[in-house]
Amino acid sequence: MRLRKLRNFEKRHDRVEAMRIPCRIPDFNLSDTDSYYEPIDFKAVFGNGNPLVLEIGCGKGQFAVEYAKRNPDRNIVGVECAPGVLVKACEKALNEGVENVRFLELKAEYLPIFIEKNSVCEIYLNFSTPFPKARHEKHRLTSKEFLTIYKKLMTPDAFIAQKTDNEAFFDFSVESFIQNGFELSEVTRDLHNSGFEGNIVTEYEERFVSMGLPIYRLVARLK
Repeated sequence: MRLRKLRNFEKRHDRVEAMRIPCRIPDFNLSDTDSYYEPIDFKAVFGNGNPLVLEIGCGKGQFAVEYAKRNPDRNIVGVECAPGVLVKACEKALNEGVENVRFLELKAEYLPIFIEKNSVCEIYLNFSTPFPKARHEKHRLTSKEFLTIYKKLMTPDAFIAQKTDNEAFFDFSVESFIQNGFELSEVTRDLHNSGFEGNIVTEYEERFVSMGLPIYRLVARLK
């Protein structure tokens, strides 16, 4: 889907500069990320050493901002590759005065460069693009390629929480997590009728629930 250009993008982009973490994407071979390893100093970014949380594909920031409000003792970084969408996420955080959230504009493939190894305690994958065609399997954020990346970033007791409205993508994810050394818990195929408490509803989730669609959720931890 082609994204519509954000009105007054440059002005709005500059206004939210404080909410974005600057990073320079090098021109390099993605198979050699270790040679470009330059992790961000999140203690300097946030002014504290609180546990680090990632939301990969944060969209307009509804989840990240609400998570930050509910968890003032944690720092959450929203990762998004669409510049206009990221500006809206930054605006939401800035307008609501949330201090323990920041945003990174990059694709998930680049995370091993900028995120310190074994430093992330929670990863959230909320309504990631399902890439339904088999030839695009490696682009799914729960494919072996991405799970390999997450493993490098995660602390020993970290977890990944996934939500999606796409049953086929969920089935793929369940199998991928298990095949790549994860144990699953809190697996549900109808989140909003599961009795689960503490759910943070995202923009997409609101839409899907209003359409009567079930929401699929799981939590994955390394064995």
